[in-house]
Amino acid sequence: MIADDFTIINGFKHIKYEGESFFEDEMIKRSQNYFDFNNKRRSIRHFSDKEIPMGVIENIIKTASTAPSGANKQPWTFCVVKNLELKKEIRLAAEKEERKSYSERMSDEWLDDLKHLGTDANKPFLEKAPYLIVVFKRPFEYDNEGKKHQNYYVNESVGLACGFLISAIHNAGLATLTHTPSPMRFLEKILKRPDNERAFLLLPVGYAAEKTFVPDIKRKNIDEVIKVY
Repeated sequence: MIADDFTIINGFKHIKYEGESFFEDEMIKRSQNYFDFNNKRRSIRHFSDKEIPMGVIENIIKTASTAPSGANKQPWTFCVVKNLELKKEIRLAAEKEERKSYSERMSDEWLDDLKHLGTDANKPFLEKAPYLIVVFKRPFEYDNEGKKHQNYYVNESVGLACGFLISAIHNAGLATLTHTPSPMRFLEKILKRPDNERAFLLLPVGYAAEKTFVPDIKRKNIDEVIKVY
């Protein structure tokens, strides 16, 4: 059965795609403007503690949730942490793992590659930023009878959602940092997440501090990142 606004495929309803399209000049302008805007995005480690409306956080997470996912399983959970005691507990646990990484786990080459970024095991931004968003991946789900059901392309799906999330944070005029303390299992324990969730990424979210400096680094030239066949 085919109607003007939907059709049935394999017994499932499919609705009409309502995406926008533009004339060539408008496409070039929009794509250039979007690049110029995103090219200003930087990861920062110095945040203001200025409050942010919770509605903004909800909107950026809703945007992240529009990302494509394997079989539309949407295998992610976004935990928003604003409680001061929880943020402090997360910072202490993260710094414990980071100290071990810097002193034992990271190779000399790795440590040398990090020098120009000015990073170390201290992570005060985990307490300073008004919000932490902890992204969890869900390798499987439980049905109502407690039976496990597999999710598909979980890392790829959650990675895409995190990309959408970072872009939405920047679009809101806020800043973030992709923080991946390794191992990250302490996040599951502190936030008491169910056994089908695994910590994937930790992002402090807030305004940049009044005087924030970032490394003077450059992005790769377009010829280095695109190959046309």
